[in-house]
Amino acid sequence: MEFHLKKRPRHEVKVEVVSLETKYPSNVMMYHYPPTDDIHIEEFEELALERLRLLRILERAGTKNLRLLSDEWKEYVGAELTREGLRSYLRLCSPAGGKHESDIQTRRRDYISHFILRLAYCRSEELTRWFVAREMELFRYKFAALSSSEVKQFLDDNNFDIHPLTEAQKDEVKDGLYESTAGQSVAKIELLDFYKVPFTQVLDLVRGRRCYLKAGFAYVNTHDLVSIVGTRQQEEIEQGLVAANGLVEEVEGDERISRMLKALHNSYTGKDYTVCRDAAVPIESLDQLSKTSMPLCMRMCHEHIRAQHHVKHGGRMQYGLFLKGIGVTLEDSLRFWRKEFTKKMDADKFARSYEYNIYHNYGKKGSMVNYTPYSCAKIIKDMAAPGDCHGCPYKSMDPSSLKSKLTSYGLSPSAIDEVMYFVSRGHYQIGCGKYFQLTHNSTVEPTINHPNNYFEESQILMGNRQKRTNGPAAPKARARPDIKGHGDRSMLMGQDDDELWRIAETQERILQSQKDISEAFNDDLDLTEIEY
Repeated sequence: MEFHLKKRPRHEVKVEVVSLETKYPSNVMMYHYPPTDDIHIEEFEELALERLRLLRILERAGTKNLRLLSDEWKEYVGAELTREGLRSYLRLCSPAGGKHESDIQTRRRDYISHFILRLAYCRSEELTRWFVAREMELFRYKFAALSSSEVKQFLDDNNFDIHPLTEAQKDEVKDGLYESTAGQSVAKIELLDFYKVPFTQVLDLVRGRRCYLKAGFAYVNTHDLVSIVGTRQQEEIEQGLVAANGLVEEVEGDERISRMLKALHNSYTGKDYTVCRDAAVPIESLDQLSKTSMPLCMRMCHEHIRAQHHVKHGGRMQYGLFLKGIGVTLEDSLRFWRKEFTKKMDADKFARSYEYNIYHNYGKKGSMVNYTPYSCAKIIKDMAAPGDCHGCPYKSMDPSSLKSKLTSYGLSPSAIDEVMYFVSRGHYQIGCGKYFQLTHNSTVEPTINHPNNYFEESQILMGNRQKRTNGPAAPKARARPDIKGHGDRSMLMGQDDDELWRIAETQERILQSQKDISEAFNDDLDLTEIEY
């Protein structure tokens, strides 16, 4: 018998491939529609933390009383974006940005990360207010960098039914334009585009007398046009947050992302201090270092331990992990705690009750996790009970006690007033930065987001450590001081390769942030499965 196979006709399915430049055509987008990209769960988390770092920089600029979009504001934000490794976003906010392939990739990251954070910040009114305020600052920053032609293209792409005045129309109202446009010469005003809109759309400009009014219409120049488009952008974001809030329960059904989104706002996004890459710090120097290089929270912990020879669990965790992060080895840490605690108890009780916890923090027993020192956000969030010495003293202490403590540490009344100005307004980290500046006679007030960051900046300023950058590796390894008690770190520190350390720190930061997720999945996360 002969069998003849019938060939089935093949139907070619043509998949339309849309380029990134088509999907993300501009540095400034209105976030109309949710993204349809398929992304890996690791990229999902990476983008969320990246945008959070970006928005926190804008928040810090505001708390420093810098006027939005002023030269000082732009200088500060630019420096912080560079320091945080976010220069790609800086290019999107500058006139020359957006022309290269890497900039188009940044547009994609910008767009997707915005929608990811909607899922995290739709959960309460307080989170929503913070998110909307920061996003609008970012929008204004990007919009201010657009050229006149780019503004016109933006208006067309987003269906704004407003058009620039013709030269003849400008001549009819030129006297009013000259008088109402402050800070610009006549020559520059003639080069600006002006738009005629109902005055009700720009009430903030009318209130500030920053536009020309005639017959119920306002004449708005290109620089102030953000007042109109920003209103619509804010409405888009607010409506999107309401829609995202209705889907919170559905999103929380996915264990891959639910825990991360819930804890995102309080996540630490700075440098990882789990492993100290500098020379070990001998415990004999802690008394002196507590006075010169420790932030107030750690100095008070150290003084409590030295005076009481005991500290509760919260204080042991906060201070013990801090010591690990600055370079105190496991052997020295055991020696320090044993020496203090055995002044009130015998050595056997210390070994039974406390040694295991120290080994555990260094990742040598139990779950074998190398624990990360507490960040400012975590310390501020923790509530200390009576008798505890941990927590943030700027938050937990009453004003009179805090002033007395600062006085005992040698601050003048005027210096104390400078610190208390920020503390009284709830800006505890800025108050800590001001304390650093005053106690170190520094001309620059550092951004403090971690106690180990405070210690590191202090040691750099005092010349005991060198500032590390993310630049290329040094051609030659530098010798390390041989300090007694220094653990064997030849695998990590034999060659002082800054580039390798930068890669390692990035990986450590990603791994640390993923500890909040219960399971690791290799599946791709389809953003189209989430409806906004």
